[in-house]
Amino acid sequence: MINKLLPRIVLFRKEAVQLWKAFWSPHTPLYLKAATLFAAFYLVNPIDIIPDVIPILGWADDLVLVPLMVSWIVSRLPVPQPAYAGRSGKTVDGRARRM
Repeated sequence: MINKLLPRIVLFRKEAVQLWKAFWSPHTPLYLKAATLFAAFYLVNPIDIIPDVIPILGWADDLVLVPLMVSWIVSRLPVPQPAYAGRSGKTVDGRARRM
């Protein structure tokens, strides 16, 4: 159990740092910034799906839903463009080959 949990905790920590940096970036879409604020608000808000006054279960929804929201938001962040994309000339879009 610990062997599976530790890598997920490390990944969540990296995603949280990446989300913090993306929140302050001007290239991040507004809807992702709003989703980030919602995830933070859900974590500190006393009104949850399962109230925190119920022992263990009240915290379990926070421990499950917040990392899921963070992973979802990070997976939708815009990918930085390569350095050569701003130069004049044609670039090849490889997305069609992956289908």
